[in-house]
This record gives sequence, C-alpha cells and structure tokens, in this order.
Amino acid sequence: MTLPIGSRLGPYEILSLLGAGGMGEVYRARDTRLERTVAIKILPADRCGSPEARQRFEREARTISQLSHPHICALYDVGNQETNRGRVDYLVMEHLEGETLADRLAKGPLPLEQTLRFGIEIAGALHKAHRQGIVHRDLKPANVMLTRAGIKLLDFGLAKIEAPVMPGGSLTAMPTRAGLTQEGALLGTVPYMAPEQLEGKDADPRTDIFALGAVLYEMATGRRAFSGTSQASLISAIMKEEPAPMAQVQPMTPPALDHAVRTCLAKDPEERWQSANDVRNQLKWVAEGGGQAHGAGPHPARGAVRERLGWGVAAVAILAAVGAWIVGGRRAPGPAVPVRLSVVLPEKSALRAAVLSPDGSNIVVVARDAQGKNLLWIRGLDSLAVQPLPGTENPSFPFWSPDGRSIGFFADGKLKKIAAAGGPPQTLCDAPVSRGGAWSPDGTILFAPVTDGPLYRIAASGGAPTMATRFDPARGETSHRWPLFLPAGRRFLYLVASFANTAEQERMGIYAGSLDSQEGKFLVRANSTMAYVPPGYVLFLRERNLFAQAFDARELGMTGDPFPVAEQIQYFPQVYGAVISAASNGTLLYQNTAATSISQLVWFDRGGRKLGSLGVPVDQANPHISPDGKKVAVDITDPRSGNIDVWAYDSAGGIATRLTSHPGIDAGAIWSPDGNRVAFTSVREGHVDLFQRSSGGGGSEEPILHSERTKNPSDWSPDGRLVLFRTFDAQSNLELWVVPVGGEGQPMPFIKATYGVSNGQFSPDGRYVAYASNESGRWEIYVAPFPGPGGNWKLSSAGGSEPKWRRDGRELFYIAPDGVLMAVAVREGEAFDADAPRPLFPLRRREPISAVDLFSYDVAPDGQRFLVNTDVGDSTTLPLTIVLNWAAGPGK
Repeated sequence: MTLPIGSRLGPYEILSLLGAGGMGEVYRARDTRLERTVAIKILPADRCGSPEARQRFEREARTISQLSHPHICALYDVGNQETNRGRVDYLVMEHLEGETLADRLAKGPLPLEQTLRFGIEIAGALHKAHRQGIVHRDLKPANVMLTRAGIKLLDFGLAKIEAPVMPGGSLTAMPTRAGLTQEGALLGTVPYMAPEQLEGKDADPRTDIFALGAVLYEMATGRRAFSGTSQASLISAIMKEEPAPMAQVQPMTPPALDHAVRTCLAKDPEERWQSANDVRNQLKWVAEGGGQAHGAGPHPARGAVRERLGWGVAAVAILAAVGAWIVGGRRAPGPAVPVRLSVVLPEKSALRAAVLSPDGSNIVVVARDAQGKNLLWIRGLDSLAVQPLPGTENPSFPFWSPDGRSIGFFADGKLKKIAAAGGPPQTLCDAPVSRGGAWSPDGTILFAPVTDGPLYRIAASGGAPTMATRFDPARGETSHRWPLFLPAGRRFLYLVASFANTAEQERMGIYAGSLDSQEGKFLVRANSTMAYVPPGYVLFLRERNLFAQAFDARELGMTGDPFPVAEQIQYFPQVYGAVISAASNGTLLYQNTAATSISQLVWFDRGGRKLGSLGVPVDQANPHISPDGKKVAVDITDPRSGNIDVWAYDSAGGIATRLTSHPGIDAGAIWSPDGNRVAFTSVREGHVDLFQRSSGGGGSEEPILHSERTKNPSDWSPDGRLVLFRTFDAQSNLELWVVPVGGEGQPMPFIKATYGVSNGQFSPDGRYVAYASNESGRWEIYVAPFPGPGGNWKLSSAGGSEPKWRRDGRELFYIAPDGVLMAVAVREGEAFDADAPRPLFPLRRREPISAVDLFSYDVAPDGQRFLVNTDVGDSTTLPLTIVLNWAAGPGK
C-alpha cells in the first residue's frame, strides 16, 4: 500500500515516502497539532491480514513505548484507520535525518574514533533495553541510524520481551528489509546472529552482545566478521570459525579493541561479556588510551583520544614510529602491501583542503576553530598536537614552500604567505577568486588568480605578477588551475578546463608547462587536482576514483596504463578540486568522500530560533527570495553530473520547480522587481554570460550580456532597468558593473578600482549600493551612492561579507568573519546615516565553494525572518588517509 501524498492518518499529513521493506513502509509526515515533522511506519496491505505480521507490528509498538533513551528512536503515537484501501495500522515515531550505518559502511570502514564512539552509544542503548527486559534480536547496521546527535537504534519488530532485569535521509526508523530477516525458526539477520539463535535456542542479552561484536568488527574493518557463499556456509562459519584478526584486515586496530570484539563474538554465551554495560566500559577504556596497550581490562581514564582540539589519530604509538620514518626520509624495508593510517579530524571541521609538506612530515589544512573561523592549521604526523596559524582567517588552497618553512595561501582576494612556525602573513598580490598555487625551488610562485584565466607567476618575495600560460583557442580553454611544480623546478603540471564542456569531455585534462614558455602539452584526461610522486607517477581523479600512471618527467610523457589507487575521493565538482596530496618521499594523502556540501534551506527569526525548513537537504547555493516573499530561487547541483541549474521553491513549502535545464552551468539567479523574471549566469560556448527568462518557467532564455569576461549577477535595480553584476578586469581585479536590460545600452562600470569589490546590492530606493570590498586589506562592508559620483561609508567594524537590505531600506545585514549575522540600522534622510553594527545570531551556513556562490542567506521582505543555506553535512568529517608504500597495491 502506498499512501497518497497529502492524505491523512488521524492528525498526521503524509508528505513523502521514505522507505519500504518486507515488514513496513515509512513515510515522512507532519503532525498538524504540534507542527512537527514525524515518521510514520505502516504495516503493508498484503500483511495486514497476517496474524504473525500484525503481532510483530504490535510487539514493536509495545517495546518502543517502554524505552526512553537518547540513542533509541522514540515512539510518539500508535493507531489504525480504515481507508478506501483497507485498514492501516501505523506507528508514529521520531523523524531522523542522516544515513543508516549500512549505507555508511558501503563507503568503507569507519575511523577508529567513530567506531568507538558509535559502539559506546549502541552499547548504551542496548543496556537500557536489556534493563527493561527487552532483547533486540536483530541488531545490524541497517537498524542503526547515524544522525548529527549520534546513533539511533531502530526496528524492535523482532524484540523479545522478558521480565526487566531491574524495575523501573532524510531517513528514520527503517523497516527490516525484505530478504534479510528470516522469519520462522531463525529470527534475525543471519550474518549477525549468535550461534544460539541459529540453533533455535532462547535469546538473552548476550545474544545482542554477539551481534554488537559483529557490528563493531564491520565498522572497524569494513568487512563482515563472518561470510559465506551461501546461507548454509555462512551459518557454518558462525558456528565453527573465528573471524580474521582485526589488525590483519585493518593494520592500525588497537589490540584492546580486537580483544573486546573477540570476547563479544565468543561462541559460548558464558564466555562473552555478560552485559552491554561491560562492552560500553571496555570501549570507553580503549577510547581513553587503553587501545594503545596490548592487554585488556579496566584502566584509569587518560583523556579521550580526540582531546587536543580533537585531532586524534588511530594507533598513536605506531603512527609516531611511522612519523619518525617519514621525517627521516627512509624507506621501510618493506611492507608487501600499502600501510594506511587515519588522521581523525575535529568535529564540524568543515575541511576544504589538506596538503602534505614536501618531506611528508607535516600537513597543513583549512578547518574551523572553536569560534567558527576558518584558519590554517599545521599538524605533524608524529604528534597529536595541531598548531593554528593566527592571521590566516578565511584561507583557501594552501601550498608549501620547497623547504617546508613557509606556506602560500589565498585569503580576502589576495595571494599571501606565512612562516610555518607562525608570524604575520605577507600579502604578495591580488588573487580575487583563486584556484591554487605552487612554489618552485628557485623562488617562483605559480598561481591561478581567477576562475576563468591562465596561470600567473610572481616572485615569492613579491612584485608584479606576469602571465605564465596562454589559452589555446582551438581547444576552447577557459581556465588553467591547480599548478604543481615537478622536482626540477622549471616544469610544472596544471589542469586545463573548458566551461563549454563537461568534466568528462576530452579537452579537459592535465597538461605540462614550463616557466620558459607559455605553451602547454596535453598529458592525460582528468577532471581534478593532481599529485606527483617520485620517481615518476602522476595521480589524478576520474569519476571520483584516484588513479596513478607512470610519467617520464624528462620527456613530459605518460607511459603505461593508469591503475587504481583509491575509490570515492572527496571531490568538489564546482571547482574541479579534490583532497589529494603527495610528498617527495612517496607518502600519499587523500580523503574519502563525505557529504560536506549538502545543505538545507532553514528559516530563522531574529533571535536565531529555527522556524522551519524549505525543501530537502541537497547540494545548493544562492537562495534568493522573490520581492513578494512567495518564492525562493536557488542553485541546485546534480550529484551525478556536477552540473548546476536554477530551481524555484514556494517559500511556504512544497516542491521545487526547475527554471533552467541547459547542459552548461546556470546559477546565481536574481529576481526582477516585479518578480516576473530572473537573471542568472549561464556557462555556454566557453563564456560565462548573463541571461534572463520568465520566472514562471515558460518561454525562452534571452541573453543580457555576452563578453569574454566572467559575469555574476548581484542585483536588479528597483526600477527594473539595470542588472548589477560582478566581473574581472584585465588585471584580474573584481569590479562592479551595470548593464541595461533589453539591449537598450552598453554595460557601464560602477566601481572600477585596483582593489576587489563584490556582492553589490541596490538599496530599495535605488539611491545606494551596498557591497563588499577588500580595499583595506580584508573584506569589509561599504555603501556608496548610485550611480555616483561620491565617497563611500564603511559599515562593518571587523570584517564582513554578503550585504543584504531589508525591503524598506531601514536596515542592512551582513555576515561577520566568525559567521555571526550582523544588523546595521539605517536612518532615512538626504545623507546616508547608519548606526554601529550589532550581532543577531551565529549562522551554520554552507560556505562558498565556487565562484558563483555569492550569497548563503536572504532576508524576508519584513526583515523579521532569514532563510539560511544551512550546512547539514556530516559533522564528524571523514578522516584523512595517509598511505605509505602506496605503489605496492594491486593494479600496479
């Protein structure tokens, strides 16, 4: 039975189907009484007449109703209703957003810190159930949900209720999947069933402990503890065989964790841990440092692994030894297979880049500090300590000097450098929207200052930049980025991109260049950042998978065939960037994919209280509310192709409507004053141009402005005559221009200077433009009269970006560098007058990724609500993987 969207079960309005299986269907619904989102699980129509199925369904309701625990999915209500399709029995449960552990494990094993944390939480939930006399009997990864608040234990449909021991995606409680749960004599899911279950004996809490051991083994290793080619052989393995030692599958597993899991998996229940609380205490001990020991047992707490700013690392003692080997530059006498280490990142670190130093001894990363500011951090591989670099606020795309003593980076529209040991940063030149840099042994820095230009070079000591590469018009090139020097220091690799084509087409790839020529030589098709590993391998991405191919640096040619190195690498299709890096000693770094760019449009009031959400979590950017407040335009990125289109939501809720569908990128839509049209950036025929179309979705797209330079629309003038847009000049400075709509005149500069300007916004009366500028050395908020001439007024006091007016012009908002939304009261009069800025509330916004990401929030017409593109990606960022002896892997 599939319930129609909009139908009701009692007071619950059905919104969407979340999942379905053999023992239930789960729907997202709205509780019309309490105005909250809930999950409703119903018994399928074909099982409504089955006493067995109904009994299981009712058992689940009774069981969950007895449990109240932060890591068990809560039951809100239970009921049944006669419909024209027959009787519907339903449970109303807590609505959970996240992914099941089974879905997460499909991507590979968990880092040690997550394995321990999730294991502790599962054991705590089981302990609560066991104390209530409830044995789950179907613990498995599919019945564990990973949420931002931790795990949630699901599906008590097979639970056994005894006398209590002591008196007393969005997804939600997923049903047991058809084909996995065996009904009849075998109650449970075979790969996680204890031997006594398989023999048809009574289950007790120790049965769940066996399943917990199997789940822990799979979390830590990425493999099931027991396997077989058939159900019979699988059962035989559970009954007679021991799983492979965890350290054999995942070398960095602490012996104490292996001991804890093996005790869970003992064949005889008497030999297992006798309570889930015993397991929880053992895992806590491992997390507090006991995992470094070779024995097992209680141990005084020494502080959690993720202390020292949360930068824990698996198997610290082993990693320290390996770090010493890396620093010494020596080759290990030879592991026959690659050795992989996990560097665990702090929660909510929102990592955007990680780069190994040339000797492989340190990593520099871009991550948030405790106050929400992005900084550069340095981490030694032989240490748990992590060192922030003050003065590097809002950085991007760091790169090392050849001696590892300095770091180049981009911030506030500038190319900068800073000593790795700390100190004040030095600004070298403008780089408005950078796409990577590299530092040669002779002191030359090669960098991409903008998204749609060639590479430039500058002396590391400073000076005037000069062009280093040249576009080949025959190849339709529109961007050179991600430079990487080869060891000799004169030659380099870089990525050539064409905005007229997708990343999979032939003209995009890695090229070789030289400081002695502006010409480039095609090497291999690729769509991302690359790495070079001596004595001669180039590593690159294809479809998010990391490949390596032999490379002759003398002849500048690829040899042999590419071979795979790792799967599902963290990739940002908006910028063709990947988290991969390599050191001169052959050490390799990468990060596997995570949902870091997924965001949810969320409404907040002026105090930061959440009022509701719009749509579903997707990869989206640039929310823009229509003048009447009834619609919201937003950019949505296709997860498969990486292409971006403009969609429109009904601001009160409802489905999104696609406004553009060109195979090139369409993004950054702004509304006309009457709300009948939208103007947007469109990438076609190798140019980033301005187009407009009807906001109702009908009619054709009409060009506003076609030219060589990239153009991003910021706002539409209140009288409807002009579109304000951002562009670059010949020296790559960001400028603000206006262009008449309808072909009635030529584009005209509004602010054209030696510094950068962006995010222009007309005041509601059209007399002023608010904008961000880095004329002071960092981005601040200014207001200038339109169309000029005249001076300007600086509104922000300590940095700012993304100015937005209230529709009556009496207030201006912007985002401070620490992510706090600021408000500035503006007084009407002949001259511009404003109060000092005051904070409203901190935002957890999705930070800009690409050059078309201009705004992460918008303001409702009355200025009382804010629609924020809120980051809802995995707050426990996936770890960085360090690989030693990577070339010894299969496929070479």
